[in-house]
Amino acid sequence: MSHPYRPAPAAALRGLARLLRALPPSCGPVRLIGVDGHAGSGKTTFAGRLADALGGAPVLHLDDIASHDELFAWTPRLLGQVIEPLGRGETAHYAPYDWRARRFAPPRPLPPAPVILVEGVGAGRRALRPHLARLLWLEMPSEDAWARGRSRDGEEQRDFWAGWVAAERRHFTEDPSRPFADLLVQAVPKGYEVLPGPVGAPDADRSVTEGDGPSVVC
Repeated sequence: MSHPYRPAPAAALRGLARLLRALPPSCGPVRLIGVDGHAGSGKTTFAGRLADALGGAPVLHLDDIASHDELFAWTPRLLGQVIEPLGRGETAHYAPYDWRARRFAPPRPLPPAPVILVEGVGAGRRALRPHLARLLWLEMPSEDAWARGRSRDGEEQRDFWAGWVAAERRHFTEDPSRPFADLLVQAVPKGYEVLPGPVGAPDADRSVTEGDGPSVVC
């Protein structure tokens, strides 16, 4: 899958980037940041813009870890190929999945970096949370997000989306992410609003993000 996004001015997410860079490492030398939310909620676009604000931080797309046969049962592959090597301060090598060819491509390197974003549905799953420095949740009702995703992918992906929605419902019923989010991110006309999540620290997060304007808008 391709992951296009529209670049945003570096200042747009300056406060959030500053917060994330100041966190202690969570996975070896890396500050691993989860970006979760319903399919179609805008996680890839947001992660790309946040990566720009972080000076080109790497983004691991969970679309590259999942597959047709394992929409959500990819935890062992993520831990073995990515989390464990990064935790040792080593370069990870993961085999990205080709959704058209339905096979895994040759391994791709992911060197340790000060901040790495992990973007995709399930980025806040319980097996990954102990390795995250922060979990961000893209705030959008599931039905709205899925409608956006169906519109984006067109009629040819209708059957895939029918199976996906059922699988996503099961996943978040068994392993919810939002209740464990540190920050909630919502798209607004001129960027994003970033608010404390269910387990966030309002004072610490607010003091950083309010630097860009009169409210917690990045």
